[in-house]
Amino acid sequence: MFSKILIANRGEIAVRIIKTCRRMGIKTVQVYSEADAGSLAVEMADEAVLIGPAPAAQSYLLADKIVEAVRQTGAQAVHPGFGFLSENAGFARRLRDEGIAFIGPNPEAIEAMGDKISSKKLAAEAGVSTVPGHMGLIETPEEAVRIANEIGYPIMIKASAGGGGKGIRVAHSDADMAEGFAAVKAEALNAFGDDRVFLEKFIVDPRHIEIQVLGDKHGHVVHLFERECSIQRRNQKVIEEAPSPLLDEATRAAMGAQAVALAKAVNYDSAGTVEFVAGQDKSFYFLEMNTRLQVEHPVTELITGVDLVEQMIRSAWGETLAFEQKDLKIDGWAIESRIYAEDPYRGFLPSIGRLVRYEQPEEGEQDGYVVRNDSGVREGDEISMFYDPMIAKLCAWGDTREAAVTGMARALEDTHLSGLGHNVPFLAAVMDQDRFKSGNLSTAYIKDEFPDGFHGLRPSVEQERILIASAMAMNEIVAEQDGDPSDRTDWIVMIDKTPHGVGLSYDADEAMILTLTGGGDIRLSDIDWRPGLAQFRAELDGEPFTAEVKRAPDGFDIRHRAAKARVRVLRPHVAELYARLPEKIAADTSKLVLSPMPGLVVSIPVVVGQEVKTGETVAIIEAMKMQNILKAERDGVVKAVGAKDGDPVAADDVLVEFG
Repeated sequence: MFSKILIANRGEIAVRIIKTCRRMGIKTVQVYSEADAGSLAVEMADEAVLIGPAPAAQSYLLADKIVEAVRQTGAQAVHPGFGFLSENAGFARRLRDEGIAFIGPNPEAIEAMGDKISSKKLAAEAGVSTVPGHMGLIETPEEAVRIANEIGYPIMIKASAGGGGKGIRVAHSDADMAEGFAAVKAEALNAFGDDRVFLEKFIVDPRHIEIQVLGDKHGHVVHLFERECSIQRRNQKVIEEAPSPLLDEATRAAMGAQAVALAKAVNYDSAGTVEFVAGQDKSFYFLEMNTRLQVEHPVTELITGVDLVEQMIRSAWGETLAFEQKDLKIDGWAIESRIYAEDPYRGFLPSIGRLVRYEQPEEGEQDGYVVRNDSGVREGDEISMFYDPMIAKLCAWGDTREAAVTGMARALEDTHLSGLGHNVPFLAAVMDQDRFKSGNLSTAYIKDEFPDGFHGLRPSVEQERILIASAMAMNEIVAEQDGDPSDRTDWIVMIDKTPHGVGLSYDADEAMILTLTGGGDIRLSDIDWRPGLAQFRAELDGEPFTAEVKRAPDGFDIRHRAAKARVRVLRPHVAELYARLPEKIAADTSKLVLSPMPGLVVSIPVVVGQEVKTGETVAIIEAMKMQNILKAERDGVVKAVGAKDGDPVAADDVLVEFG
C-alpha cells in the first residue's frame, strides 16, 4: 500500500481525504495556494507545499507545480479530489508517465467520458438511454439558434468540458439561445480552458438521479445504487439524498445495469458517477459521466457502509474489489445539505468574508439519527472569492426517509454561522416543506417553491411558541443577571408587530410554564443559554430545539429554521405604544444598479448619456468563477457609471446610476 499520498485539492474534500488516509496509516502531503496557507487541510496534513498565488490558474491547475511537489516530498500517488485537475486526462497521463499513481480512473476512461459530446456517443453504443440533442461542435450563436429550432425549445446549452454546475444555461427562445450561447462559451473558457459547447433537449419537470460506480484494474465494476440530486440552484446541487424516493427496485436495477455497462465499456477502474435525467414516469436518459469523486459521495457511504475514498486508493494500488454486486445493500436513508457562503435573501449570491463564528452540530449517533459534517473551514477562516463558497456538507442518516429529514432539520438547527451570508435558513425551509417531505421533487423545485426568491418563511404555530418561549426565558435570564428581576406574571410578547399575551409561572421542577392567551400552557425546560451565546437550546413540552438568537436594543432577534423575527417582551402598556410606531420607509434605490455581491467587473457596456431599455445588459460581474449578468429593470438614461472593467467591487457598490 502507498505510504504517502499528495492531495491536489483544497477545502473540505482535502480534509475528507486526509481522514481516510490517517485511518489507513498513509501519510499525506497537502499542496496549497497563498490564500490557503492557514487552512484546516494544511494544518491536518503531515506535510504541506506552497504551489502559487490564490487564483487556481496559478496554483491548483498547474500540473508542473503538482509534479514538482510530488518529487519534493517523495509522495507515491496523487488524489485529485473533485474539480481542478480531477478530470484532466492529460494530467493523469502525465503522472503515469512520471511513474506517479493517479488515484482516479485511467486517462483513457477520463478522455472518453470527460468530453460531454463523445461520451454521449459512447453511451449510446453501450446501450445506455440518451437525451435527444446535437453532439457536434457549434461555432456561432446563429448556428446555435438554427440547431435549437430543429430540436425544439427548451434547450440546454452545456460546456463540453463543464462540471460542477458551471457552463450551463437553459434557453426558451432564440434570444435566450443567442445570449446564453455566448455566456456559456465565456464561462467555459474561463473555468475549464475549453469553450466548446453542445446542445441537448431540456426534459420538462425532470429529476436528476445518478448512479455511483466503482471499478478496479481487473475488470470488475459494481454500482452502489443511486443518489437523488434534484434540488438545484443555477444547475448546482444543493440537497442530495440516497436512495431516491422516485425509484422502484426494477428502475433502480435497470439504471444500475446501464451505469455498469458504460463503465465497463471504457475499462473504468475507480470511483465515478453516471448521471441521468429522469422523468416523473421513471423514464431516464444518460446525461454525463463524472470521472471522479462527487461532492455528494457521503450519502452513498452512509447507506452502504463503503468508504469510497479508501476504495479509490485500493484500486489505484492495484487491489481487486473486496465485494461483488450481491454483497451491496441499501441500509436506511441519508440526506446531504451543502452549506454555502451565499446569501439566500439576496438571490443566493456569493457572500465572501471572514467566518466570525462557526458552531457545528455534534457528529455521530443522536436521538434517532446520525450526523456527519464534512467541513474544510474553522471559525475565523476566510471564505475566498477565488474558490467555490462551500463551507460544509452536512449529512444526516436515519432508518427511514422521515427520520433522515427530521435529523437533518435538527442538525441545521444546531449549525450557527456569522460574519457572512449563508444558506442554512433556506436548507431548513426545504426540510420543513410538505412537498419535500413527500418526495415530490424536480430540478425546478426551488423555482417552483420560491418563485420570488427566498425571504424566509412565516413562523408556524409551533415556531411561534418557540419564539415566545425563547424570548421569555432570555428576558428573565437577562433581568436576573442585571439584578433587576421582575415579579410580573403577565406580559405581551411582540413577534414583529403581532402581540401575544403570556402569563408566566414555574412548576415544582423550576420549569417555566407559559400560559398563552387563547393557546393553553407550554412548558419550557432544560434551558441552555446565557447572555452572549448565539444559540438558545431548551425543550418545549419535552421536544428539544435550538434557536439562533441575538440581543437587540429593544428585544431579541430570533431565528428558528427559516422563520426569523424581532421578538420583544413588553409590559402591556408599553406594547400599546409599540403598536402605534410608524413603519420605517426604505431608501429609494430605484435609479441605481448595485453590485449584488463582491466580485470583479467583467464589463459595463453602457456609457453616460446612453438610453437604456428594460432588459438590456448594464453590467457583468464575476464571482466564484460564475458570471452574473445585471439587466436594466426599467427604461432610462445613464447619469453615471461607478466602475470600469476589471475593478473589484463590494456588495451594494453603485455600478450604474440613471437620471
